[in-house]
Amino acid sequence: MDELRVAGAKAAAIMADHLADDGDRPVWQPVPAGERAWLSGQNLPDTGRPLDELLEDVRAHVLPYPMGNGHPRFFGWVNSPPNPAGVVVEPLAAALNPSCAGGDHAGPHLERAVVRWLADLVGFPHPPGGGLLTSGASMATIICLASARRRAALADGWDAREEGLSGHPPMVMYVTDEGHSCLHKAAQLLGLGARHVRAVPVDDAYRMDVGALRAMVSEDRAAGLRPFCVAGSAGTVNSGAVDPLNEIADVAAEHGLWFHVDGAYGALGVLADGAAPHYAGMERADSLAMDPHKWLGVPVGCGCALLRDASAARTAFSLVPSYLVDDNAGDLGWFAEYGPEQTRPFRALKTWATMSHLGRAGIKRLVDHTSGLARTLADMVAESGDFELLTPVTTSITAFRHIPREDGLDALNRAIPGAVQARGNAFLTGTRLGGRDALRACFLHPDTTERDLAILLDEIRLAAKTL
Repeated sequence: MDELRVAGAKAAAIMADHLADDGDRPVWQPVPAGERAWLSGQNLPDTGRPLDELLEDVRAHVLPYPMGNGHPRFFGWVNSPPNPAGVVVEPLAAALNPSCAGGDHAGPHLERAVVRWLADLVGFPHPPGGGLLTSGASMATIICLASARRRAALADGWDAREEGLSGHPPMVMYVTDEGHSCLHKAAQLLGLGARHVRAVPVDDAYRMDVGALRAMVSEDRAAGLRPFCVAGSAGTVNSGAVDPLNEIADVAAEHGLWFHVDGAYGALGVLADGAAPHYAGMERADSLAMDPHKWLGVPVGCGCALLRDASAARTAFSLVPSYLVDDNAGDLGWFAEYGPEQTRPFRALKTWATMSHLGRAGIKRLVDHTSGLARTLADMVAESGDFELLTPVTTSITAFRHIPREDGLDALNRAIPGAVQARGNAFLTGTRLGGRDALRACFLHPDTTERDLAILLDEIRLAAKTL
């Protein structure tokens, strides 16, 4: 234990130093060939190594080469810096090392509270047991769509768990091309087939065209298919667009579809000043996927599936072998009955710590600040003369293009992100919107300033001159 005390104190100091100087080092730098060889080519030691030596290796070979998302000028994908409260309690969760499948210990009880907090934050109705933490929104989406598939089959008089899907009309899901790839992966994994995931057109703001959705559902029914689910987005990764959720909910109600909302990144945007009207209808969803490890800054490895009907996931997944029967589990049973994971880590502790550390006011302040940065960048782009805004800002993502000349703009904007990243002063990523290569900046860091936005645009200009 003495070695652990000394090493633990040293690890805390290294951690604090690392988090303290995020703004002083390059946002990102490639891992040199020698370091890459060290990281990936090691052999397992024949004998055990002291904790102090391991920490020195981490300090020398791991911490100097981060992804970059702890830096205030990291604007790529949807990756937040870690909240310090979540970081500091992670070792305590590891020290307990429970399986939060269920049982009467702190982990499952704290998870109940955290899931309720998340639902309350975004205004989603939360019956007792109506949600669980997952590894991320990809797993949350699998849980939600499996619940939808189960409900649809039972409504038609058969059991998908018992019979499989063969011999029944193909089930069809509806999502726009702006919808997250995890929806497609989940549909394929659940046996629906890629051909039965319908791409609903979008409008000029990259929001689902509800008229097209209604027509597609009717056409598929007439063709003998089984429409069962429509997935709307509460903030796409490409542009931050929020689908017209209320109108989608109306179509779902008319046709008996499960209404799923992908709020992995954007659901918390409902807290921003003036944003609530964009999210009207999210509370009508049958399920909502969220990622506390995105906008909230919970250390990576925490998603959340929320369900209006607490029994939906349980009927889709519950399978309790005799050695796991718990007569004291109560009406809700174990979390392991609501998803595919049996051994489940203590995700609730870092989520509870992060949310408690911020408080409701702090969470709203973070959402307001980062959403405001996206709008400010949009204004800077509109006033620049050499950039163009591609879509209105709804959340904390700004989608735009660099247009310093008339020709070759797709190739230029496709090459810019890599060139900016290599310079080390900012980090952004690209995408395609409306058939054009585009740039996108996602704001999640609480310490990003308007000066960082000016640096970003200057870095893009400088990088473009080399292309």
